[in-house]
Amino acid sequence: MVRFFTWAPKQRLQIFIDSLEKILTDCHDRYPTSVQLKEINNLLNKFEATYTVIRKTDKFKVFHLGKSDDYKMRAQIYMNKTKAYQDLGNINPLESLVERTNNLLYDKDEAELAHLYFLPKAHKPNTPLRPIMAGLKSPTIKISGWLDVLLRPLFDCLAVDTTIINGVQLIKQVERWSASNLTLATSFITMDVTDLYTMIPQEGGVTAIKRLMETSNLKQIDGVKKEIILALTRFVMTNNYFYLDGSYFKQIRGGAMGSPLTLTVANTYMYFVERPISKWAHRTCSLYFRYIDDLFIMSNIHADILKGLVRFWNRLDSNIELSESIGSTAEYLDVKLENRGGVMITEVFHKPSHEPYSLPFTSTHAQHIKKNIPYVALTRAIRYSSNFDAYKREEIHICMSLLLNKYPIYFILKQFERVLQTFQCAVPTRKNYSEIRKIFLDAVDKNNNNNAKKANIDFEVNILCHFSFTKGMHDFSTRFHEIWKTCFSDTAICNMKPIVGSKKLNNLQDYLVKKKPEQSILKIK
Repeated sequence: MVRFFTWAPKQRLQIFIDSLEKILTDCHDRYPTSVQLKEINNLLNKFEATYTVIRKTDKFKVFHLGKSDDYKMRAQIYMNKTKAYQDLGNINPLESLVERTNNLLYDKDEAELAHLYFLPKAHKPNTPLRPIMAGLKSPTIKISGWLDVLLRPLFDCLAVDTTIINGVQLIKQVERWSASNLTLATSFITMDVTDLYTMIPQEGGVTAIKRLMETSNLKQIDGVKKEIILALTRFVMTNNYFYLDGSYFKQIRGGAMGSPLTLTVANTYMYFVERPISKWAHRTCSLYFRYIDDLFIMSNIHADILKGLVRFWNRLDSNIELSESIGSTAEYLDVKLENRGGVMITEVFHKPSHEPYSLPFTSTHAQHIKKNIPYVALTRAIRYSSNFDAYKREEIHICMSLLLNKYPIYFILKQFERVLQTFQCAVPTRKNYSEIRKIFLDAVDKNNNNNAKKANIDFEVNILCHFSFTKGMHDFSTRFHEIWKTCFSDTAICNMKPIVGSKKLNNLQDYLVKKKPEQSILKIK
């Protein structure tokens, strides 16, 4: 008996491994990727021969094709306009930056200079570019991430009354305010901050963090003194370097879009800029919220006065330029709002450049990902649509978009049924729509509470098992658990619970979008 237990688990383990390998090999052999990769490489060669650049559009999931010379010209226009970047020529600053970072933190690790690439804003006139500084191996990236974890909760707590995080929250606040304040004369004011991340003065960002800590009555966070936090913030803000088209650059204004700390610095800076606006909104019983660089107001003040106020607010800070839209309708985040004769109307907003694209049904992705696309879309449609007609329009839009992406109608309808079953309600009709929508909106708060109570994965009991997903693996999780139970149900690890997941797959964006310069000179160890 003793001898049995000394060799049986090892034998069972080998059986388990062999069984899994057979299933995985069979799946990958039946659906080889070599043919698709050959077609993609041919396409890449054509792009390269014609100097064509392909990018994923900003805020959308579609591709944008342009000529490399045009991208360079637009990038130069942006850099000249913002005056946020200093050209260092062929002087590579990486070694000096690593040395200064190590002197500050006594840490030595592999480092790589950040690289700058641009996302086309296809939804805006003339397709301007949004700069993204990718620096996952930048010497300052870990400091930036650590500071962000430290400081962001402070901002979230301080700005909770004036910050919006999604369309559902906006709709609930708008409907609550409208119940007692909406009139025929109510106007919407939406304002956009031009190039927020690159226009914030770097020392001004550090000062904003200092004010954040002082307003929160904190001299230290988690045992780290304010002086150290500010010194590290200044170091991260003033040491953003990157490589672009044969030259090295230093960002001398604003923060790097792509560095974790930049969002918190920008949000905090805007919090103190917007104080007069939010105080005015409170005094006049108006509604005010901000989402990063997008400001939203509902007010009963006359439109002419509002225009004058916007001109005044534009003088609050010379670094912050606001472009506004005032009227009885507004598009904010992904919500369209309208004051229709004193009645508040809301629905899903699609930008004019919106394409009816989603993950194709034929794509090699796990089934649960495809199921969630119609599920989430219909849930949003009910929550956002204030009346039955708006809901039906969005429902038709969802169906047509999914059909264009090869989703079978039976699959779409089954996921729509799953939505109604999850929320335990009847099919929406003109008569019951208001009650059903209330169920969906009320469930948001319940879900938030449930998510907060979710237990973390217990690694004493759970084992994470991730596999590269391919076609033919739709029932792989079930088969994995069956093999696990067969091999280990009566062994010492019978109480262990495997969690089966799939690794991120390379998609067309990974293959086609080339963002990073192939320059070995950018690396140092």
